[in-house]
Amino acid sequence: MLQFDEETTRVLEDAYQGADICRRRRANFDALAPQPGERILDLGCGNGLLTLELARAVGPAGHVAGLDASPDMLAAARQRLEGRANTTLTESDAASLPFEPESFNKAVSVQVFEYITSRRPALRALHRVLQPDGRLVIGDIHWDTLAWNSDNAARMQRLLDIWDAHTAERAIPARLPEELRACGFAVEALQPLTICDTSLRPDGLAAMMIRLIRAYAVESGATDTDDAAAWAQEQEELAAEGRFFFSLTHFVCTARRL
Repeated sequence: MLQFDEETTRVLEDAYQGADICRRRRANFDALAPQPGERILDLGCGNGLLTLELARAVGPAGHVAGLDASPDMLAAARQRLEGRANTTLTESDAASLPFEPESFNKAVSVQVFEYITSRRPALRALHRVLQPDGRLVIGDIHWDTLAWNSDNAARMQRLLDIWDAHTAERAIPARLPEELRACGFAVEALQPLTICDTSLRPDGLAAMMIRLIRAYAVESGATDTDDAAAWAQEQEELAAEGRFFFSLTHFVCTARRL
């Protein structure tokens, strides 16, 4: 599992304000449909970008509680939310939500559940803190949708297999509907959002993933620095030649607490 240390937090801080991830965040925001005065839980709030957008939407009569297990991410979120009286931040894991029963109208969790090994305790915890008919939006990537051009297919597959180890589950969108129903939710929608790039944009999802995969592969001991650097360099070369291609699909699942 990725550890969101200070350096990773800086990488994400840049990329999460790029066009690709803004689109992803907006898709989850729209599915949640925040309204003035609502109380919303942002589970896995990370650096607080979505938390801030939700706080603006619910206004001073509402409240947004951000929760994350990473102190470094929460530090970034705390700085971003400074002066926002309608927000609070809490350090906790997803299965131990320190909130009263039925204390939220809605909850959202973006790219968090793929890191959770035992998802049903987290879903039951969300069921407990949501009000009856409360809306839950979970956005996660189905990693089987990844298509990434390379002239060295074997090396590309090897690096992606290494990257696989950072998640607990690579196919959350396929698993989630059944798990939600088993935990007392009605699934209302499952919408895909595909990021497809033919250029290597500095603010794009692909550029962020190249940096993260390269670092993760070396730090985990799965490959050496030269191998990871050669893999990353090939993507720069393909982009310069006009042969870059990257596609990945994020799914937004909308459910209702029964």
